[in-house]
Amino acid sequence: MAFFTAHWQRSEDYLYGIDLYNYAYWWECHEIFEGLWHAVGHHTEQGNFFQALIQFAAANLKQFTGNHRAAGNLVTNGIVRLQKIPTLYMGIDVARLTKDFRQHLVDSDFRTPLIRLYERKHA
Repeated sequence: MAFFTAHWQRSEDYLYGIDLYNYAYWWECHEIFEGLWHAVGHHTEQGNFFQALIQFAAANLKQFTGNHRAAGNLVTNGIVRLQKIPTLYMGIDVARLTKDFRQHLVDSDFRTPLIRLYERKHA
């Protein structure tokens, strides 16, 4: 299940986890990303990235069930983890995702941010 970050487009598990997240299957997404987190190692850059995604999925579940304090804590922890990740990582604009989650924290009407994938443009 582990893979190199440059090969994210070939990881069916990673892409499936993103789809699950974006279609609000947060528990299932959490399970996929947790498997990847264990496979890549908890204390690696990639592991840190997956832990942030796990925390965002868990935050959405907490928000949905009305536990807003726990959701806020999970989002904050995920944002802190993303600060250690390059700006564009495994197809995700990390700066934009961070901005979207910060907005989500302060504006209760701001919908749960989607995880958008971008392909790196080659010259």
